[in-house]
Amino acid sequence: MAAAEGYSADAQARSVARLIDELGLGPAVIAGYDVGSRVAQAVARAFPDRVRALVLSPPLPGAGDRVLTPKAQREFWYQAFHQLSLVEEIIDGRPQAVRAYLAHFWSHWSGPSFDQDGAELDRLAGLYGAPGAFTASIAWYRAGSGTVATSLRELAGSPPEQIAAPSSVLWPEHDPLFPRDWGDRLGDFFADVTLTSLPGVGHFVPREAPRELAGAVRAALADA
Repeated sequence: MAAAEGYSADAQARSVARLIDELGLGPAVIAGYDVGSRVAQAVARAFPDRVRALVLSPPLPGAGDRVLTPKAQREFWYQAFHQLSLVEEIIDGRPQAVRAYLAHFWSHWSGPSFDQDGAELDRLAGLYGAPGAFTASIAWYRAGSGTVATSLRELAGSPPEQIAAPSSVLWPEHDPLFPRDWGDRLGDFFADVTLTSLPGVGHFVPREAPRELAGAVRAALADA
């Protein structure tokens, strides 16, 4: 599992900061969703001079021990599963198994009006079905960067210094992983944060609400 450390939020934040420097983009508006949200927050904490503003969707800090409730664990079981060698034994390198796995989450985590195209699932299964590809895709969790591990670290340590960059948070109405009431502590972690609800939207914000996401990025560029 040691190789997975390179997939941690801190490691990816360093890579993003180097890319910003190489391209001469800083300070930049960084938009992040899911894993990208954690990485964007890590960039803002470790390299505040590279960040003009953030546009984020869950996960966000503040879940605390709510992530350990039975209801939450019925959704977050996959993060524990990703730690097991069963991933390599029954999923990795098997396109049909990968497709079934992806199809479950696309259908379960999306909003009520979102319908993932079967051809797109076939394309994704082809990409993630190559030997080693699925295992590489879950290295984030094996590096201890998933929501469960992150929330437990929040409970164990002192609250981190607030992110100073102006932050716009887009919170979906129908995300089973991240209930809307988990946004009640954003002010503890962000010095300047605006919360916007996304009615009818599930977990997959860039696919389900692309206009809203693009609009938030444009607004951040205009204001920053």
